[in-house]
Amino acid sequence: MTMTEFIKNLPDIPRIITALAEWLACLVCILPLQRRERIRGGTFAAVSCGALAVQCIFMVATDGFEGVMWNLCMAAAAVFMFCYIRICVDMPLNNTVCACCTAFIASEFAASVEWQFWCYLYDIMGLQHKVWGAFILVIVYGLVFFVIWQLGRNLSAVEEEFAMTAGEMAVTVVAAVLIFGVSNLGFLPVSVPFAGRDSVEIFNMRTLVDLGGLAVLYAYQSQWKSSHIQHELDTIHTILDSQYEQYKQAQRTVDLINFRYHDLKNHIIALRAEEDAPQRHEYLDKLEHEIHDYEAMNKTGNQVLDTLLTSKNLRCMQHKIDMTCVIDGSLFNSMDVMDICSIFGNALDNAIECELKIKDYGKRMIHVDAFSEKSFLIIRFENYYEGDIRFERGLPVTSKKETSLHGYGLKSLRYTVHKYKGEVQIDARDNWFSLRILIPMNNT
Repeated sequence: MTMTEFIKNLPDIPRIITALAEWLACLVCILPLQRRERIRGGTFAAVSCGALAVQCIFMVATDGFEGVMWNLCMAAAAVFMFCYIRICVDMPLNNTVCACCTAFIASEFAASVEWQFWCYLYDIMGLQHKVWGAFILVIVYGLVFFVIWQLGRNLSAVEEEFAMTAGEMAVTVVAAVLIFGVSNLGFLPVSVPFAGRDSVEIFNMRTLVDLGGLAVLYAYQSQWKSSHIQHELDTIHTILDSQYEQYKQAQRTVDLINFRYHDLKNHIIALRAEEDAPQRHEYLDKLEHEIHDYEAMNKTGNQVLDTLLTSKNLRCMQHKIDMTCVIDGSLFNSMDVMDICSIFGNALDNAIECELKIKDYGKRMIHVDAFSEKSFLIIRFENYYEGDIRFERGLPVTSKKETSLHGYGLKSLRYTVHKYKGEVQIDARDNWFSLRILIPMNNT
């Protein structure tokens, strides 16, 4: 066969090249994502090597299958890819299926474009030695999968991996099946519509359809992730507004309480002017002392914090929760009112909700302190808890059934802290839940 005949009748892609493309597509899909705790370091390398061996052995062993059997083999290869991703990556099932679909189409495109490049260079330049084939394989696969890795990393750049719905997963699966089916129409018999007439036409169609399909899949993933992010931001802003409204309501309530207590102090002064029994004096002394303690309880030096802490403390008193605060309010004088409400309101609401689950009133405890150290503002919330707390991506998982409606309080807090270039650290050990915030002082 002459070189011209060779290029017009391109041989099918070697199965080992397809297997390598499928494995690389899974690998670049896995790398930007959060891996499971037990699949890291040497374990991840061992699992990856095993996946490569399985993929290669299966594809080579099924070489020569045609028609229905070929389709079944490709379906099985996709299942192996899914298992590799599922074993390594800690993400919801629907997301794993979508990642597998994208990786499968990416591998089809990479294998097709690499084989076309090699065949054309084989024909034009006469690069027939296996060394040149390996060189072209490394260059083309390197470029293609580097671009795919960058795309995956950009899509995974957000702090949280959003769970895809069943509908979104179904759209992705159907799109991948259609892309794969259309890209391989050229292999149908010539008598069938849309079938290719020669190898070049078939491979051109396959490569271009896979490229377009890959672009569609990434565009769809980007769109739904942007939609989820926008929904979460809207929810967070709603929580911010809610905390601010709570603060304004608390301010009116605290002003009324202070007014009543001021009147009560005047009444005490009037009662002292009259002669009375020693027992009444003792009672008045005790009452005045309690009022004095109440007034001094939340005098932090920041009016917003005073109002907010007083409101939360009143709720704690109502439910027999012991709440103590050691806060330098002057550190927050330049911080936006809504941001103060978001940080303290969400953190304390979360702590109070946790304490309400504890039946023993003596164990209901919350401690808050805020101070500066080495040019950093440090805010710390601690509360006692019972039971187990499960974490996902640094945040505790809500125990409520309607997960879509809860769990945004701490997300809102973290969102606010990040506005000031700060960080949030959450820990739970020895029945103490600790939320620690670190913010550079020059950003407050």
